[in-house]
Amino acid sequence: MVRTLLALKGGLIRGALAHLLAAEDDIDVVGEAATAHALRDALAGDRPDVAVVDADLVPLHQLARIAAAGPDGGGRLLVLVEQRRAARVRPVLAEHGRRIGFLSRDVPPQRIAEGVRLLARGAVVLDPDLVVAALEVADSPLTRREREVLDVAAEGHPVRDIAEKLTVSAGTVRNHLSRIMAKTGARTRLEAVRIARESGWI
Repeated sequence: MVRTLLALKGGLIRGALAHLLAAEDDIDVVGEAATAHALRDALAGDRPDVAVVDADLVPLHQLARIAAAGPDGGGRLLVLVEQRRAARVRPVLAEHGRRIGFLSRDVPPQRIAEGVRLLARGAVVLDPDLVVAALEVADSPLTRREREVLDVAAEGHPVRDIAEKLTVSAGTVRNHLSRIMAKTGARTRLEAVRIARESGWI
């Protein structure tokens, strides 16, 4: 049996997917999580073979750190992501392709079940539609650190909190935000978030 954890926003969605996966002979849903913190705790406590994770629950640049909370520091994550964010998948997949897989959020449940099985066996799981979408997205002008700053800023945190989360100074965060707004042509932080999201950069 593949011990599977569901980390998705919305109890109705989690419940529906749990019901469908539990009907599979070789998949056992051992837990659910609705927040990134609950996901970390569940990975350590429930020790699933695979966690199905909504990309909106955890910033993509934190996936490897989240996976490390799994059994023996090597948890496997099957991430459901919107196609507009496909370009962000490439660096994560290149570095952690046998531990972190990606499927488009709108795939049918049977594809998710198959992805769980494949990832549990150590196979690479990547939706072909995401590959196509990634090729169509323009390269991001933002550096990795700028994307991290904007990811946290998108949650509505003030500069001081962003600095604390990323363990940098508030001045460094302000400098990054200034460069981000210059690169995106945005007048405000919220506008920069919107532009970056629509462009698939975060």
